Amino acid sequence: MLNQNLSQKLLQKLSPQQIQLMKLLQVPTAQLEQRIKEELEVNPALEETGTLEDSYDEPADTSDNQNDEPEVKEVEDGVERDSLEEIDFSDYYDDDDIASYKLKDNNYPDPDEERTLPIAMQNSYHEFLDGQLSLLQLDEREHKIADQLIGSIDDDGYLRREIDAICDDMAFAQNVMTSEEEVEHILKQIQTFDPPGTGARDLQECLLIQLRRGDLQNEHVEVAKRIIQDEFEHFTKKHYEKLEKALNITEDQLKSAIDVILKLNPKPGSGYSGSSNNEQYLTPDFFITNNSGELQLTLNSRNAPELKISRNFKEMLQTYDQSKTKTREQRDAVMFIKQKIDSAKWFIDAIQQRQQTLMKSMRTIMEYQYDFFLTGDETTMRPMILKDIAERTALDISTVSRVANSKYVQTEFGTFPLKYFFSESLQTDSGEEVSTREVKSILNDLIGKENKKRPLSDQKLMEYLNKKGYNIARRTVAKYREQLNISVARLRKEL
Repeated sequence: MLNQNLSQKLLQKLSPQQIQLMKLLQVPTAQLEQRIKEELEVNPALEETGTLEDSYDEPADTSDNQNDEPEVKEVEDGVERDSLEEIDFSDYYDDDDIASYKLKDNNYPDPDEERTLPIAMQNSYHEFLDGQLSLLQLDEREHKIADQLIGSIDDDGYLRREIDAICDDMAFAQNVMTSEEEVEHILKQIQTFDPPGTGARDLQECLLIQLRRGDLQNEHVEVAKRIIQDEFEHFTKKHYEKLEKALNITEDQLKSAIDVILKLNPKPGSGYSGSSNNEQYLTPDFFITNNSGELQLTLNSRNAPELKISRNFKEMLQTYDQSKTKTREQRDAVMFIKQKIDSAKWFIDAIQQRQQTLMKSMRTIMEYQYDFFLTGDETTMRPMILKDIAERTALDISTVSRVANSKYVQTEFGTFPLKYFFSESLQTDSGEEVSTREVKSILNDLIGKENKKRPLSDQKLMEYLNKKGYNIARRTVAKYREQLNISVARLRKEL
């Protein structure tokens, strides 16, 4: 049996402006300009101003203008339409064209203009390889195979796809039947390309290709070749005594050969100056400067052009409001105009709130880690989690997380991601809570100053830290060491 029941539910629904703000908070400064351009393309009521406004105003209260759709009041000829008579048209064609949401201060120079980051215009690694391919004497068939091989080489310079799989690719994708021997033959020619090591299948082959180059021939190179070719496993595990015994060489000869190997490039592709991996430039979202011991925070607003509501759209509304006869077509057009203006206002307000939220959060982070921003000393950093900033700013933790995501601050000590300043706490013998980043800094210093012939084990590192008053277990030392990308003691050993 079917029954009908009435029930009430209390649901939390985000307004369009809140959704806009959440999305914009996640966008870093480097991508903000593109996001604004996308909005300008889809909303004709939104325009970019030709002048810059240096003042800063509090955001207007838009709580009454956050409905998704206008309320339907009347029906004409079976078609629903908005009751335009109840709209206050003065809200839509006022004279305040410019949205002054840029956070600038006239007392200080604009840091955005002085810190423009260059964009590198260079050929990519694969374009560099294609240029060398044209120098080989290959027929059309062989050229297709070489193209397939170069396309299969990753950005590090390695060919990690199996030869038999490349043969299958040639057969199915290009209708070229080939053999593994033919592909191997062409690969050997590609492995003569610069940078040395290109086209290797693994690290061992990569190092051997570099050692076999004609410009690296001496007795130490010959020993290095034997190490990589015949005793690679002992070399990777740093079993130096076994290497000396297996190759019947002295410690000095081994040290000289290893010095040759350490000068080789394990990632030939990334070492190429035109590699796309080396063309990544950071655009800081904030600038912190030290003015005679007083920290000053500014927001990078270079990629946030000022926006306004189109005057033409406002004038169309004004014309409709003043006309004596109002046709149905005019009312439909005005409804479209009103929706676009509302959308433009929501977007401008979201940009304004984004700038405010970013500044509010970053200012709190700066005050929390004031000593670090003054000195650049990691040991002065305080334990700080998202909740600490959320409580001080009265923002939600998820909002603070969006602010910290993919944002960078430029200081006189370097450019740091905001996530760098968040760390958990560790208790000392005296009961004081310190940042785990402080412990990692001390751990890094200890390893940096150790005797490389007898590197410190995790147990020894734990004992040193315990003597300094840090209550830390060996497994925690191992975790921090791995987070610092530092190898175990055996692999840090040197001759």
